[in-house]
Amino acid sequence: MIAANTGLTARNATRLVVTAAVLLASTSLVSAPVLAQAAGTGAEAAAKAPKPPKPQKRGKAVPISLDEPAKPVAAAPAPVQSAPAAPAVAIRSITIEGAQRLESDTILSYIRMRVGDVYSQSSADQVLKDLYATELFTDVQLRNVDGAVSISVKENPVVNRIILEGNKRLKEDKILPEIKLAARQIFTRSKVRADVARIIELYKRQGRFAASVEPKMVMLDQNRVDIVFEITEGPKSKVRQINIIGNETFKDGQLRSEMVTKQSRIFRVFSSGTSYDPDRLAFDQQKLRQFYLTKGYADFRVVSAVAELTPDKRDFIITYVVEEGKRYKFGDVKVESQLRDFDGEKLAARLPLHKNDWYNAKLVEDTVDSLTETVGSFGYAFADVRPDFNRNKDDLTMSVTFRMAEAPRVYVERVDVNGNTLTQDKVVRREFRLAEGDAFNSFQIKRSSNRIKSLGYFQEKFEIEQKPGAANDRILLEANVEEKPTGQLQLSAGFSSLESFIFQASIQQNNFRGRGQTIGLSGDVSRYSKSVQVSFTEPYVFDKNVSLGVDVYRRDYNSFNYYNSNRNTTYKQSTTGFQVRAGVPLSEYVSLIGRYTLNLDNVTLDQATYYLNGQCSIYLAGRYLCDAIGKRVSSMIGTSLVYDTLDNRMRPTKGVSFVLGADVAGLGGSVRYARITANAARYFPVGKGFVFSLRGEGGAIKALSSRSTDPSIDDVRLTDRFFLGEPQIRGFDIRAVGPRVLRKYYTGFDTTSGAGGTLTTDRNQWADDAIGGRYYYLGHAELEIPLGSGARELGLRPSIFMDAGAVFGIAHPTTSGTTLLYQDAVTGSTTTSPTASNGKPNTVIQKFDEVFLGDSPKPRISVGIGVNWNSPFGPFRIDFAKNLSKVEGDKPKSFTFNVGTQF
Repeated sequence: MIAANTGLTARNATRLVVTAAVLLASTSLVSAPVLAQAAGTGAEAAAKAPKPPKPQKRGKAVPISLDEPAKPVAAAPAPVQSAPAAPAVAIRSITIEGAQRLESDTILSYIRMRVGDVYSQSSADQVLKDLYATELFTDVQLRNVDGAVSISVKENPVVNRIILEGNKRLKEDKILPEIKLAARQIFTRSKVRADVARIIELYKRQGRFAASVEPKMVMLDQNRVDIVFEITEGPKSKVRQINIIGNETFKDGQLRSEMVTKQSRIFRVFSSGTSYDPDRLAFDQQKLRQFYLTKGYADFRVVSAVAELTPDKRDFIITYVVEEGKRYKFGDVKVESQLRDFDGEKLAARLPLHKNDWYNAKLVEDTVDSLTETVGSFGYAFADVRPDFNRNKDDLTMSVTFRMAEAPRVYVERVDVNGNTLTQDKVVRREFRLAEGDAFNSFQIKRSSNRIKSLGYFQEKFEIEQKPGAANDRILLEANVEEKPTGQLQLSAGFSSLESFIFQASIQQNNFRGRGQTIGLSGDVSRYSKSVQVSFTEPYVFDKNVSLGVDVYRRDYNSFNYYNSNRNTTYKQSTTGFQVRAGVPLSEYVSLIGRYTLNLDNVTLDQATYYLNGQCSIYLAGRYLCDAIGKRVSSMIGTSLVYDTLDNRMRPTKGVSFVLGADVAGLGGSVRYARITANAARYFPVGKGFVFSLRGEGGAIKALSSRSTDPSIDDVRLTDRFFLGEPQIRGFDIRAVGPRVLRKYYTGFDTTSGAGGTLTTDRNQWADDAIGGRYYYLGHAELEIPLGSGARELGLRPSIFMDAGAVFGIAHPTTSGTTLLYQDAVTGSTTTSPTASNGKPNTVIQKFDEVFLGDSPKPRISVGIGVNWNSPFGPFRIDFAKNLSKVEGDKPKSFTFNVGTQF
């Protein structure tokens, strides 16, 4: 390739040009397009290149060849028959031509040829190899004229910018930090090749094994280039089929249900388990083994697991070859304890493992955990409980001996709190059930973890870490917390045929100033009701285990009925008051709360509409409403006894809570009554993420003084009674369950005599007034259903539920039956008199039937489904319910929703 004599022959010069083109492409770097794909095949990209991300004018993009450049090799000297071989010549000088950015001395440092050496073809070839190896040059030529060596170079271009096209699933901020090429670096094919492989690897991690990348370059002036990576992302590679070979006892479907990886099906559109993941493949092998070990197959093994990519590179087919082996039973089960406080025989008698039961490895693991927790509650933090197995293949039994090694009692050396940036240390520390110097107790550690999680300030998967202390009998407790938003902005909206559109909003900070205080403001407004409340709670007053809270509120409620299909306000009820409460713990799980409440209630009616002769008319308003009119002051004291063992108050999965409350009104004021309420709940984990809950509540109220001798007037006022409906019991509207008075209106009647007419059947045209009851009960049964990891990532938590309840027990109000209302011919006001003051007949303007319904203890039952969704705009709850049991007068409602957010 390089002439060995004093100059280049025509043939050798031709060889030099051809070889340079083979080593690297010409200055335009035009070569056959080569496309790097996920399988490394080099097929062409299918997608068109979209517009560049920056609005810069760009020249024509030329594909970059990723083939390895040919190594410079020595060309055989041209045969010359007519002249003898040229004599060897010493190198007199070496000059560099064509360098722009690199200094000549720098280029000379890359080669081995030196002045004074004897020039030869092999030394010339070595110069080419050395310079091409630096990847700094696109072309190198060498000439020798009587020992004057001239090396002509053309430098590789400088990268001006990197452009990504076609990347929708992976944004630039995820790709650019992972690749080697960057602006102002020297372009080399090896870097491009590595970057293509890296981008493809990133897409493989996303499950897109059909992704492909075609690198291109755009030549610019001043020997600069833009590098363009045209990306074809392709579809996400799914698992088309999971085959299991060798299973005889269990069906394929049962084994597939134990795996995290799922077959791609239309009903798994939200599941991420259908994507292929090599790590998940290894995990599924462990899941299969765990399943068989719980069924007694101690010799089970996965012989092989193979994932094959389909020819279209869209899906995978996974094949497992398994060997089940024989099924074992438990043999002798013993406990050998070297701890003086524990007797091995007594412990063994209480274990859930019994001889001749089918072997279950999960039960063995649970027993180890149970024994470790038991000895830990006695201060043995580092107790070592190990099961020893003795397998008998002849009678297929597995004997287990749990050995509890000797260990010292352990004491808490130090409690550390880490990761809290806003929350003060004392807020976390006061939830610890152990302090420095206390004897270690695993039960108290678990309780402390639950209390810290119940604060709602930190991540859900929080556990207190235990680390060895300065001595064998010392332990360090670390609470490594990760704070999350503790402010809540709740927004809910709904539509009621009674109240039209309903809007509720609340803003609350549960960790105000990092002190664990709660401060909140809430309000709701609809066409006929509105309220506002401000609250503040200090859980530890002066750092003592005493809580104190204050609520100040104003509530307005406007009832309504209809006149000639027009909705009109009937009465207005306003309540202004405050409540002060304080709580003290009686034990770890029991607390006592005391409170004082002062309310000013005012119930009014529009006199122009509902009064006759200066008095409330029972025909216009109803006896029960006339009875409610007036101002009254309620001054009451109350107390609640609280029992709580929930593992998490924000989102419990197990535990019990019970609240018993009592209130007495009569400490001053004009109202006298006694009220008692109870509320209980229990949560059960039902395995594999299912959580079943049972909740119930009830109450009763009794007047302590008589208001009237009229048996139709109840001694408990309207504003003090219990009401039931949405949201307490789903499937019914607001205050839609229990005693009520309905006015059903007639249409088409004779306006002179009031005769005839048709009773309206459209409930929206009735006047519906809930009057509450003195007793109520309510129960809920709900099962939270776990979904796949994809749905969990979306924050979806569906549930099925059943609600049952009733409110009842009220004096039967006197109703007016079928009633005619007239318009006075003289004054134009509404009256019950058929004649005016001038003796002329009045015109009938309204005819209605007034009935009392709903006073029954019969349970109203509804069932339905609900979904909690942590949507991008906040928590979202949807419920669909169907009532199975109702009483005449109740108003069903099938759909409710609410939405909120956190900050």
